[in-house]
Amino acid sequence: MHILDYHETFASVARYDTIKLLLAFATYNSWKIHQLDVKLAFLNGLLVEEIYIDQSDGFLVPGKEDKVYFLKKVLYGLKQTLRVWYERMDNHLIQLGFNKSQSKTTLYMKITMVKS
Repeated sequence: MHILDYHETFASVARYDTIKLLLAFATYNSWKIHQLDVKLAFLNGLLVEEIYIDQSDGFLVPGKEDKVYFLKKVLYGLKQTLRVWYERMDNHLIQLGFNKSQSKTTLYMKITMVKS
């Protein structure tokens, strides 16, 4: 018997209009923009729900083929992966003092004054 219960699946993706808006503001105000790409980002998401998966071909434990794996972290391909990563990144950016846009969920800004 296989039970599938994904609860919330979610993927917050930056829209092109958000990127254009940010670039326009930055250009107009001579702001510096920093971009970040986290390698293997999704594998850093910690699960808060119980997820079990079947053993894959090539990873079967002899004598325990009927057993399943209990996941502690997300894997690529899980429906929950994007939501878990976004929640972790969202919490981290807010702790660093960034403000999240109310209308653009992927836009965070932190304004600091630089002494001349």
